[in-house]
Amino acid sequence: MMNPEIPFNDLPLLPPPRAQLETVPVLRQVSKAAAAVGELNGLANILPNPAILLNAVVLKEATVSSEIENIITTQDKLYQALSIKGLAVDPSTKEVLRYREALLEGYRFLSENGFLNTNAIVKIQQVLEGNNAGIRRLPGTALKNAATGATIYTPPDNYETILRLMKNLEDYLHSDDDLSPFIQLAVQHYQFESIHPFYDGNGRTGRILNVLFLIMKGLLDKPVLYLSKFIIEHKTDYYRLLQEVRTRENWEDWVLFTTRAVEVTARETIDKIWQINSLFYQTLEKIRQEKPKIYSKDLLELLFIQPYCRIELVMDQLGVSRPTASRYLNELAGTGVLSTRQIWKETLFIHQALFDILRE
Repeated sequence: MMNPEIPFNDLPLLPPPRAQLETVPVLRQVSKAAAAVGELNGLANILPNPAILLNAVVLKEATVSSEIENIITTQDKLYQALSIKGLAVDPSTKEVLRYREALLEGYRFLSENGFLNTNAIVKIQQVLEGNNAGIRRLPGTALKNAATGATIYTPPDNYETILRLMKNLEDYLHSDDDLSPFIQLAVQHYQFESIHPFYDGNGRTGRILNVLFLIMKGLLDKPVLYLSKFIIEHKTDYYRLLQEVRTRENWEDWVLFTTRAVEVTARETIDKIWQINSLFYQTLEKIRQEKPKIYSKDLLELLFIQPYCRIELVMDQLGVSRPTASRYLNELAGTGVLSTRQIWKETLFIHQALFDILRE
């Protein structure tokens, strides 16, 4: 049994007893999660350009996952920072942008190598935190109740033990048994958060690993499913159930929570895809009817990939002159497709209808 005041150097290795994972309620919920993710992965390709969904979902996940750690910014600030070079950016916005880069770094590693390992996880955390502290070598890390100050959990504090647990986790990520990957997802997330291998950024790194794991297992083609919104809406249950695995081996409720999060989040993302797709073709028809001389599919896709657009971006992406790019954007603003806003030294052309969908 775990004592919250003592480092949990005896954290059990994976896998847990299978009978605790494959209960009837869990298997029913796994079927629902699998159906939702399968539908999501198919629909993710109906958009004219996959980058439309990828950019939008990654930035939203960066915002919400960071909010769980009380790092607060807005989608507006993030899009401004990504659009305007040299803009002064507040610390929280910088930190959320690092989350975005860390997530994309992990996706690049997985795409190039086809697997995840401890080195990849360390690299993700380094990008996220902007330092090279690496895996914890010093004792003193403890998770406390924010309201009372009481210690809830003390993770392993022996460096060699942490490395051994990470190697065991790495092996589990690539295990080849017939256990559902959705159950494995819940198990690996619990184990990573319990190892708590870094001085900081464990929660956000663990949430990045979730979507990368689903890609590695062939359930998603791209990182477009994130559980952070569900977690922040059920934050009390999330932390309670993590703790109940440690104290009571309550795997069933933890796996039910995680697979329910997958199902709900996938369904919400499916709805978002249909909204974006509908808006894309509505906008396409509007431009064709009102501004047929400037209509192009490349221009329209750019406005959906980058809802905060600058003249220079249109020049670079479409290979047109500044006067031509300026004319395109200003004529679209005249139709109401775009609105304009002066930020610092730049004029931004904002696709407000798309931004409203992404911000919800």
